Amino acid sequence: MTLTSTDGAAGSFSHRSVLLDSAVDLLLTDSGGRYVDATFGRGGHSRMILERLAENGVLLGIDKDPQAIDESRTLAAADSRFNVFHGSFADLGQALEQAQWPQVEGVLMDLGVSSPQLDDASRGFSFMRQGPLDMRMNPRQAPSAAEWLASADEKVIADVIFKYGEERFSRRIARLIVERRAEAPISTTLELAELVAKAVPKKEKHKHPATRTFQAIRIFINRELEDLELGLRAAAEKLAPGGRLVVISFHSLEDRLVKRFMRDLARGPQMPKGIPVTAAEESSAYRLIGKASKAASDEVSDNVRARSAVMRVLERRADIAQEKI
Repeated sequence: MTLTSTDGAAGSFSHRSVLLDSAVDLLLTDSGGRYVDATFGRGGHSRMILERLAENGVLLGIDKDPQAIDESRTLAAADSRFNVFHGSFADLGQALEQAQWPQVEGVLMDLGVSSPQLDDASRGFSFMRQGPLDMRMNPRQAPSAAEWLASADEKVIADVIFKYGEERFSRRIARLIVERRAEAPISTTLELAELVAKAVPKKEKHKHPATRTFQAIRIFINRELEDLELGLRAAAEKLAPGGRLVVISFHSLEDRLVKRFMRDLARGPQMPKGIPVTAAEESSAYRLIGKASKAASDEVSDNVRARSAVMRVLERRADIAQEKI
């Protein structure tokens, strides 16, 4: 995720990636290695990685957003060490096969919606700006949020809002959505935000009542958690000995998934009591690097979105034989 501000020109954004320096510090263990920025965004992490790579180091940028890919191709044209793959990080294995990289020294994932996506009203991610109710990270893929809400079953809508938004009033919200769409399609962000605000009887302090609903629909439409599971597994499998997976999460569902995945790999195989095993059989080929870290107070003061960022790091150990996940 990135910090952004508009400069007055339509569609123009400047940004600084959250946890930029610390993420790159932890990622780079070999300046001449092969690295993947699995969530290119607007290239904040990629540019710093390239600054620190040696001439023989290489970087692959991955993103599902066509606007991000346009930006990444500009960078690729300027630096021969950088290449681009248009797709989800769930397709990491395919991306590395295409690049002919059997292993990599590091993978970085900066999860969630990017600030350029959130701040561009035409993308439909924000409940604070009027725009088409889209929410697709790749607008070339169907359906949009509006299209899904126009036809989905009331129970399915409620389940999605509860599961991915942890919204306790999900059934009330879904019921009102279905009632409203019978009169006219819900086609804009502010229409949905106002509808949700009416459906939520108790408001949380300092939080818009539509926050959880917008988060849930966005996660569902873009298959974010399903892709994350696939991406984490592919990244861990492709790490070279000593290589690292660095993941920055922005909400509890993502972080919970990342935490469990890394913890289980670092813990190694769990054998039932009483079964004789050697120390080597109990050892894991992975280890956690430090504890979960968060943005410093000065970064949060500059970018309120950084307050929820959590970074976790997994390393493939160089002293233990490799294993299949």
